[in-house]
Amino acid sequence: MTLAVQDLERLARLARLEFSAAEAERYQGELNTILGMVDALKQAQTDGVEPLAHPLDMAQRLRPDAVTEPEAREALLGGAPETRDGLFVVPRVIE
Repeated sequence: MTLAVQDLERLARLARLEFSAAEAERYQGELNTILGMVDALKQAQTDGVEPLAHPLDMAQRLRPDAVTEPEAREALLGGAPETRDGLFVVPRVIE
């Protein structure tokens, strides 16, 4: 698949992009190169290949879900101009 200049101009209009004729020509070449790579990938034989979530056969190391910071609510709320029930009070912005 290749993109013509008209295709690129239509895509640019849909994406609300503007560029010069020289830029359009450069982008057309770059996009056609990318589309060529995608076409080459489509030719790969993938019959019988199981889909992978990750290319390496390993488990993700996760840290334990544990509290690591001390309770600092009062210290954080101490500098606020107004608080209520342990929360910041802010002016109403939606009527």
